[in-house]
Amino acid sequence: MSKCTKRKTIKSILFSTATACILSASVQAQQLEDREPEAATGIESKDFASTNEYMVVAANPYAAWAGKQIIEAGGSAIDAAVAIQAMLTLVEPQSSGIGGGSFIMYWDNEGKKLHTFDGRETAPGAASPSLFVKDREVMSWRDAVVGGRSVGVPGVLKALDMAHKKFGKLEWEALFTDSIMQAKNGFVVSPRLEKLLSLNMHPGISAFPESRNYFKPKGEFLKSGSLKKNPLLATTLETIAKEGAEAFYTGSLAEKIAERVRLSPINPGLLKASDLEKYEAIERSPMCNPYREFKICGMAPPSSGGVTMYSIIKALEKFDLSKYGANSEEFIHLFSQASALAFADRSLYIADLDFLDVSAVPLINPAYIRERAESISLDKPFAVENAGKPYANLHVGQDNAYEKMSTSHISIVDKQGNSVSMTSSIEFMFGSGLFVEGFLLNNQLTDFSLDPVNDNAPVLNRVQANKRPRSAMSPSMVFNKNNKLMLVVGSPGGSRIINYVAHTILNVLDFDMSIQEAISLPRITNRNDVTTLEKGTNIEALAKALEARGHTVKISDLNSGLHGILIKDGKYYGGADPRREGVAVGL
Repeated sequence: MSKCTKRKTIKSILFSTATACILSASVQAQQLEDREPEAATGIESKDFASTNEYMVVAANPYAAWAGKQIIEAGGSAIDAAVAIQAMLTLVEPQSSGIGGGSFIMYWDNEGKKLHTFDGRETAPGAASPSLFVKDREVMSWRDAVVGGRSVGVPGVLKALDMAHKKFGKLEWEALFTDSIMQAKNGFVVSPRLEKLLSLNMHPGISAFPESRNYFKPKGEFLKSGSLKKNPLLATTLETIAKEGAEAFYTGSLAEKIAERVRLSPINPGLLKASDLEKYEAIERSPMCNPYREFKICGMAPPSSGGVTMYSIIKALEKFDLSKYGANSEEFIHLFSQASALAFADRSLYIADLDFLDVSAVPLINPAYIRERAESISLDKPFAVENAGKPYANLHVGQDNAYEKMSTSHISIVDKQGNSVSMTSSIEFMFGSGLFVEGFLLNNQLTDFSLDPVNDNAPVLNRVQANKRPRSAMSPSMVFNKNNKLMLVVGSPGGSRIINYVAHTILNVLDFDMSIQEAISLPRITNRNDVTTLEKGTNIEALAKALEARGHTVKISDLNSGLHGILIKDGKYYGGADPRREGVAVGL
């Protein structure tokens, strides 16, 4: 249990027992809507923690406690993030790990400056736009995801290393002690890991011998409550701890990663050891923009989170949202319209803009957003939107990327007021299915558009050598009118991440909710398609009213994994999503 000065239970009244119903939608919208990142594993009522000195919120109790131990030992927020990610590699392998990538925001409280680090995967140097074109046909996502073809160069360790060299207080080696010990001694398999394995949705887990031996020993998937050891991962982490992050990107470990990808019995890939050796994390300028009296900050591309999440929120600034009420029919109608506009632009214009003579700035230009938002109205029926025209003379094809992120989010504030908002991912649950030296490799290259050309024009988010695929990861920070950090938040959830984070920020800023109330509130999403209402919640009752306003409504599990910290009156209030296993701990 966390040492907290105050705890408050969020009532289960937020979640009703209404029967789910699936309403009709167009075939195209349905195909998009069915791209789910992880299956639901139940709702668990969560407490929020109120602390005075620091706060750590992470997706698994082992990971949260690993971060807590680091801060208790005098570590910074980034020190804690390194320890947490190492532990998540062990205990939450389906969602993130050292075989994946990340986006990291770091608030330097002493210097009063926000830094962001891009640890997104890159395509191999031998990759081309036709990577997912086979026999002149574009591969289906389900065919492309399994095996080596979908594996990008992992970036999370390089990004953590870059941030640690700037802002770490403890030695790198000390940050892996807990995860190494846990890997050797074993961790208790969680109910969520058991459930996701038992669904048997990833063919690679059973098809690849290394994955099968680990996740399905003696022919049966791991069971909740059983003790699972991972000596291979312990050895890998020991090497990284002693020799630094470079040990992952050079030498025998890099060779083993590349070999596993190239020799994959399903979809052998193009990754070479030299691709890992050449990989570099990037420190980028954050995207910070005003909303009412606040400043909202997110990641720049190739993350689409900072642009799209802000576009949704800013488009609603002309409305006094508080008078409609949180999750009211009126709010959902307005939110869905704003989201449709933002997602239309996202699909066309956001990619790894380092490869293009294009900036994301026109998309968040206040005049452009105001122009787009003119169409948002309580009286307007909902309709699927076309992209705007923020760029002159730019003709590009529509993106068809599948974004099934199995992802994790970490929110941290340390004793000095430094903060981390970090989202990391291996993409689909259990990634590519390839297991090497104790960890899974990502399938992030399927976040590129599988079809490189559409509408007789090249797709911006097409595969290119050494390019980073577009991401929906949306680690975010919000500052008050005095430029003081007030909110740290992010979530897993595929492209729905953007809706989850925007919705939560609005709940705090416009509806004055506590962080746990904002996170626990029933979720709504619209990605310029159908309006989805969270299954089993009290907003199911709004389906008919929204249909009357032109929405195609679907009732579905919305498996966010929001983790946030609200800083208010000198205290830290941590919230963890009741839809997953995360916890908030601190002192």
